[in-house]
Amino acid sequence: MRLGVNLSFAVKRWLEPHILAALCRDELGVTNVQFTLDLIDPWWPRETRDPLAARYRQAFERRSLSIDSVFGGLAAYTYPQFLSPFKAVRETALEFFKRAVDLTVALGSKVLGTPLGGLSNADAASRPRRRELYADMLRSVRELAFHANRRGLREILIEATPLLTEYPHNPAASVKLMADLADSAVPVRLLIDWGHALYKPLLGEEADMDLWLEKCRPHVGAIHLQQTDGLLDRHWDFTKAGLLTAASIRAAVEKAGLSEVVQYLEVVPPFEVPDDEVLAGVKKSLDYLRAA
Repeated sequence: MRLGVNLSFAVKRWLEPHILAALCRDELGVTNVQFTLDLIDPWWPRETRDPLAARYRQAFERRSLSIDSVFGGLAAYTYPQFLSPFKAVRETALEFFKRAVDLTVALGSKVLGTPLGGLSNADAASRPRRRELYADMLRSVRELAFHANRRGLREILIEATPLLTEYPHNPAASVKLMADLADSAVPVRLLIDWGHALYKPLLGEEADMDLWLEKCRPHVGAIHLQQTDGLLDRHWDFTKAGLLTAASIRAAVEKAGLSEVVQYLEVVPPFEVPDDEVLAGVKKSLDYLRAA
């Protein structure tokens, strides 16, 4: 398995670029990193945002760390983004993600990833509105891809999420989305999260990573790793008991022929958990996964 780390664990904790880079390289022993928009907000003024991005880029390059991609964080996921019931909000979301593309460039990365957003419960219950907003979302992603192409990005990653009000939420919707975006200016690929793929209350018998990887294999660009019980989107580290073992994770990606796809440990601890406990959990998790 190829292992990396999403920097979600560092939010509100390790914020100085040189400290975070040293922690990732020297203590966690990773070389592949997925940056999170919870560390830099694309809405910040360019004169604040870009110099800070340059500091992260330089600090990580000095430690021989690759910022493989820049990914939407918890804050951005809170908003309805491309699926809002309000056109003005959807247009604002497009501007937000265009700025995220520019931030990705400033960080020296070539890939931007994100969930697409969520429908209101009223829109989700209306088949015509679902079709209308899905079509509008496709237009927005194509325009974002056009901007990404102009700025030199290599691809866009879309995360499948565990909510019926979001796109995509199951294997069939994921494959359809990839087909619908096959003509985009840069390739659009999938990021599959173990905890999302195993969410039983929504997916039932489809809560099966072998099924996800079999159906979506040509489109998978990255994977998020988390320990989960299949009952909620836990984002636990692997010091906790759950459905997954290092052996089962390795077996699934080998069976699908996706061993070379980087899997990013994405631990999202409550902010109140002590820093040393968070760091120990991330480190032990990576050590455990490497042992596979």
